[in-house]
Amino acid sequence: MAAGADEVAPSDTGPRLSDTDRLTAFSDGVFAIVITLLVIELRVPEYHEGELLAGLLDEGASYLAFLVSFVYVGVIWLNHHALVRLIRATTLALSWINLGILFGAVIIPFPTAVLASAFTHGNAADRRAAVALYALAAALMSAPWLVFFGYLRRHPTLLQSGIRPDYVRAQRLRPVTGLVLYGLSGLLGWFVDPLLGLIGIIVMISYHAVTSEGLPRWLTRR
Repeated sequence: MAAGADEVAPSDTGPRLSDTDRLTAFSDGVFAIVITLLVIELRVPEYHEGELLAGLLDEGASYLAFLVSFVYVGVIWLNHHALVRLIRATTLALSWINLGILFGAVIIPFPTAVLASAFTHGNAADRRAAVALYALAAALMSAPWLVFFGYLRRHPTLLQSGIRPDYVRAQRLRPVTGLVLYGLSGLLGWFVDPLLGLIGIIVMISYHAVTSEGLPRWLTRR
């Protein structure tokens, strides 16, 4: 029987390999939907005649939450794009791991809405809970990336030519950093100050933006 259009190479000794086109297309569609859902949470504020500006300013926390999450989803998409470029093919297991990454992305609109509501209408306790929830979601987002890199380390034949397994192994530092420091940001927001926790989250998003193409190769050399 002829191989399917997306099959790279049938094998009796290992998992069936497929090209990455469908994985990439599906993932890009999910990221596009997530960013669209973020916009839906923005509302025109209620205001009396002549008080529109004041109403807009009162919703400043919602706009900030949207901006942070928009950049966050964009950074995840850039990191995912760079990740897919490392591989020449995918397997069923790797596709399931990719679904884990997408699951982490699709839940972002919920903690974003909670964060916006807490900083607009809530008290200090609400803000602590909102920052802790957002940090928890971000930390959990890092977990499937760690699994993805671990899978590639065990299956180096999936890598593009010129990509060294030790380079991929070193990239696990990024999701480990995310798990630890997003978690610390949540603890900081809960026990110390919600604003400090939010700043910690923004710093981590910036870190993943700077390293979206992976850690520099000179840092990964042994």
